[in-house]
This record gives sequence, structure tokens and C-alpha cells, in this order.
Amino acid sequence: MPDRPVAVYARQRLAEYHFGDSHPFGPQRYAAFMGGLQSSGVATQVAMEGTAEARPEDILLFHEPIHLEHVRECSLTGEGHLDMGDTPAREGIYEAAACVVGTVLRATADLVAGRYRRAFVPIAGLHHAAREMAAGFCVFNDIGIAIEALRHRHGVRRVAYVDIDAHHGDGVFYGFEYDAELIFVDLHEDGRYLYPGTGRLDEIGLGEAEGTKLNLPLDMNAGDEEFLEAWTEGAAFLREFQPEFIILQAGADCLAGDPITHLKCSSAVHRQVTRDLCAIADDYGQGRLLGLGGGGYNLANIAEAWVAVVEEMVACTPAAAAGGAG
Repeated sequence: MPDRPVAVYARQRLAEYHFGDSHPFGPQRYAAFMGGLQSSGVATQVAMEGTAEARPEDILLFHEPIHLEHVRECSLTGEGHLDMGDTPAREGIYEAAACVVGTVLRATADLVAGRYRRAFVPIAGLHHAAREMAAGFCVFNDIGIAIEALRHRHGVRRVAYVDIDAHHGDGVFYGFEYDAELIFVDLHEDGRYLYPGTGRLDEIGLGEAEGTKLNLPLDMNAGDEEFLEAWTEGAAFLREFQPEFIILQAGADCLAGDPITHLKCSSAVHRQVTRDLCAIADDYGQGRLLGLGGGGYNLANIAEAWVAVVEEMVACTPAAAAGGAG
């Protein structure tokens, strides 16, 4: 275990995952985070790691071959859309999306190997992509791929996925709706007001997985008080299942001022959730917590929320405690 047990995986290559200057998911998001990280001072307390490229066989851990080939074809021409209209094609989008996936898989493998105790990837957490299609600015679902890699390559079965993005993580939820070993907790703006319109309170998993999923929809304009009250239930739910590995999708679009959502939270919710997840990971999962940036379309909010996650990872991971990971 290195002296710096928290790693941030970030290189300019990640900034290439975007859909143009005029699109909400634009190229400036990466720079906003990196600027905030540097100005906060926490960059000197983490290990800075690079990116990696996913192979087709990595992507096929979660996605159907027809989807992979469709993205490849559209990436060559840069024409059309990868879904029903939210996710435009552009030249090189396959390679950019494969970099997101590969970087998340690298961070996942490093945590399992005990190289680090916590990790954060800023341009990642593409939670809307389904097994057979892109959706909602998400080309490949790096989260779903990482979960499948944990099971089939690393022997980690009981994985918890926590999503605090304002949008429901439907690609992950429905991709594992029947999977009893994927513990799912999602706090999001009520689908009656916001894309993708899913994530009702009564969606708790199906078949053997019934009761392993917790959706906590929040009313429009809900703030820190409402969020943290719901999160108390979410944290208790996670402890009940004692996860071996935790993935956090830390979307910044639940903060007040996001241009396409309606929640009114502050980065205090990111701090509290990260703090609690570090404790749960230490108790049950050898400390393994992987944070992914997710959504967020206000650049100042992106910097504030994601840097808050990294700062809490560092604060909750003293170097002296890192030797227990592995």
C-alpha cells in the first residue's frame, strides 16, 4: 500500500468524452474538476494515476455485441444519434467511451489488488446506458461493466452501488434488477419531474433480488435536509447487506443551480455520503470505495462536489490505516 492510499485517475484523455461545446455534457467538465482539485490543495495528498483503454471484450462484459458495433460505426462517421436523441454521435466517441471504461476497470482492479484503498474517476459513472443501447449522454455503462468485472474477474460477489446523481441510475438498476448480489441505493429527483422517469419507491428488485434495491425519490426543490434524512435510510440499508465493494456515482447535478435539474442540495450531501461509505467500506469491504463523477452541468458545482468527495476520501483514510486493505 502506498503512502497515499487514495488515487485519482485523471488525464486529458478523459476530457475527450463529450458531445460538443453546445451540449450539456461538454468538454469543459474535466477542466472544471481538475482546476478545483488543484486549488483545493488535496491534489498533493492523493496519488495521480493515468487512464486506460477498454478492449471490446471488456465492454461485452455488460453490453450486447450489437450495441458495441453500432457505436463503432457511428464513431467513424460522427453522424446521427446513439439513442433516441440525447446522445449524439461524433467522430471518435467509441474510443473516448472506451477510455472511460478502461480507466474505471483499472481503478477497480487496483482497489481489489490492495494498491489503493479509495479511488476516484471524474469523467465516469455513465449510469443510463442499457445493455443494448446508449441513453442520456451515456454511451457505455462503465458501472455495469465494473460490476461484471468484479464478479467474473476478481471473485467479488456482493457489490453495493450508491447513486446520488439527480437522475435515476436506470441503466444499472434494470441491468441488475434480478441480481440479488447487487445492492442498489439511489437518491434522485422524483421521476415525475425529471428524466428518465423511473426509480419509484416500490421498485425494489424482482425475483430473488426483491428487497435488495432501494430507490429514494426526492421531491422537486428538495435540499440538504430532505436528502440527508433519506440517506440515513440508505446507509442503514447498506450496512444490512455488508457489501464487499462499494461504487459511488457522485453526480453533481443534485446541487442547486444545475441547469437541467431541480434539486437544491449543497456539496454537504457529497461529504456526508462519502464519509459514511468510507466507514461502511472499512467495516465490511477492506476499505474498497470507488467514486465516479457522474452527471452535473454547472461547472462550479462539478468542482465543488467532486473535490468534496476526494477530500472526504482522504480525510477518512489515514495512511496508518491503509495497511489493512487488500
